[in-house]
Amino acid sequence: MKATVVDLRYKMKGILQALDRNEQVVIMYHGKEKGIIIPASISQNVKIAEHPFFGMNKDKKNLSVEEELSNLRSTRY
Repeated sequence: MKATVVDLRYKMKGILQALDRNEQVVIMYHGKEKGIIIPASISQNVKIAEHPFFGMNKDKKNLSVEEELSNLRSTRY
């Protein structure tokens, strides 16, 4: 859906209905695209074990928390 700045003020009900239908709303100003309103995504229950960050260091040697923090906080050289 395309909406002007004036539509944001006077036709907000229609814009909210478009967002309920999972449509993006393109904001136009003087005939040029200024921004996009994207509908909020529905939260999904995802297990932590399925997250790509989980287990990223499985190939590295096992260090204690203190050793890992000292490695992170140390200088580069």
